[in-house]
Amino acid sequence: MDRSPYRVLLCDLRSDQLLDVLPLTGVSLDDYIGKTGSLQGTVPVPNREFAARARAAIVPGRTAVWVERGRALWWGGILWTAAPGIDSRGNVSIGIQAAGWTSYLYHRMLYDTQEAAQADQFDLVRGLLDYVQSTPGGDLGITYDQHISGVLRDRTYSRYDLPYIGDLIDNLAAVEGGFEWRIASYRDADGRRVKRLQLGHPVLQHGSSDVVLTHPGPLLSYQWPIDATGKANAWQSRGASDNTNQAETSVPLMSPLLVNSVDIADGWPRLDGSSDYTTVEERPTLDAHARADAAAALTPVTIPEVEVLLGEDITPDLLGATVRLRIRDLWWPDGLDARYRVVGITVNPPERGRPETARLYLEVP
Repeated sequence: MDRSPYRVLLCDLRSDQLLDVLPLTGVSLDDYIGKTGSLQGTVPVPNREFAARARAAIVPGRTAVWVERGRALWWGGILWTAAPGIDSRGNVSIGIQAAGWTSYLYHRMLYDTQEAAQADQFDLVRGLLDYVQSTPGGDLGITYDQHISGVLRDRTYSRYDLPYIGDLIDNLAAVEGGFEWRIASYRDADGRRVKRLQLGHPVLQHGSSDVVLTHPGPLLSYQWPIDATGKANAWQSRGASDNTNQAETSVPLMSPLLVNSVDIADGWPRLDGSSDYTTVEERPTLDAHARADAAAALTPVTIPEVEVLLGEDITPDLLGATVRLRIRDLWWPDGLDARYRVVGITVNPPERGRPETARLYLEVP
């Protein structure tokens, strides 16, 4: 008997019309700010009738997947792969893999040049999404609001570069004074399934009260990586090549070399880094990328991971929320009591002798 608390709603990707509702076992799902979430699971196939239903509904590339846990909607995305198979006992099942709605924007390219002068960066993102959804077959029903960031940008996106829309948004988000973005899945007050573009400057925030996690307590384990492999205190970024003078060898646009003398004077060795923006032709834009990259590389982001028991307060809706960690152990003998923002969550299904848990990825302030 299937006792999994999860089931999948399989819908037509373009219309969101419900095709079927199937049980899902061996679930592994995650969601992030700044990275596309994913889903893996197995649909058991007990008989021929069920197989016919699954064959009709599970169509990679054109089937939407919504995941329910109990009555709550926990995840949404696009089915990209399916693998029917049989085990040594003759049990048939279908392994499925899906990626969040943002994955669609990495399958869509810009075929028409877009130009904007002194446009709010959020309006640029919404304009790119409108471009995607205005094409025949491209409207997935992704909605958004009209709030602005207050940061104005000049941008020209050339059709000759054949860029992917998702990459354009990522590059815009990563520049100095940028933002965070994701496409969230939830039910509105009327019970309708919603795909919503969320934009936050400088970051996405969610919720007003802290979730307190303690160890010993519901916080089962943690990993606190300290990694200097990506650190750099000298940085230069490279832009597009100048091909205007055919008589001379073309050279790329270069940002100034940014050296943090304070960090070096503080005892750190010289550590170099660089980044490439081969479609950036304007020096101010390249310099803004360089400053943002240099600042990020100077103090690499630490992303602690904590494993907690699933419960009322621990759901994928925690993304962007603040948790308060209280830890006392050998590493923190005097106790840690600090607040962190949740930037990722992975749900781990229960195993024999092991409860259902979630791994939270945290941003150190």
